[in-house]
Amino acid sequence: MLQIDLLRHGKTELSHTLRGSTDDALTAEGWQQMQQTLEQSLNAEMAWDVIFSSPLQRCHQFAAQTAQRLGLELKVLPSLQEMHFGDWEAAAVQHIYETEPKALEQFWLQPTQFSPPNAENIQDFEKRVMSGLGQMFEILQSRNYQRALVVTHGGVIKLLKCKALQHPLDDLLKMTAELGQLSHFELDDADTFRLVENQS
Repeated sequence: MLQIDLLRHGKTELSHTLRGSTDDALTAEGWQQMQQTLEQSLNAEMAWDVIFSSPLQRCHQFAAQTAQRLGLELKVLPSLQEMHFGDWEAAAVQHIYETEPKALEQFWLQPTQFSPPNAENIQDFEKRVMSGLGQMFEILQSRNYQRALVVTHGGVIKLLKCKALQHPLDDLLKMTAELGQLSHFELDDADTFRLVENQS
């Protein structure tokens, strides 16, 4: 049974916005959030064989330091980046609500039918993330690895939760993915995986 533990990055300088593919940095609090989760996992004797990361600095910098500390290989996968929000990139959610309330509501309720202007649509995002999952599965399998730490974004985690729970894609934005917290999945293959709750 292959396992992946997805760690969402912590609080960033643009945490009040739809930062998407905008490459903002972690705040000191955000780094601490991730560090605390890492220490709890290590204290619970959680052990990984490899670390995967989004290339964006809010994930990559922590992943690189953790890989060096634990003596693990780090694989950076562009497919693990957050969704690109187009004209809404780095815009405050409150500002969008005030200026385009109907569009924001449509995106929230039916992201398969509505994308922000010039944004990556949710179907393309799904294909990209699932391609990344396939890459991770192949690497784990080919190297006889059992478990990976994956440092990534809320949208990626929500998408995988949505698919693991067999919810429609329109439920994606209703899924949870707390800053600096882990979500655990078991993989049978690149297309069959389960969400595992309550791991220490």
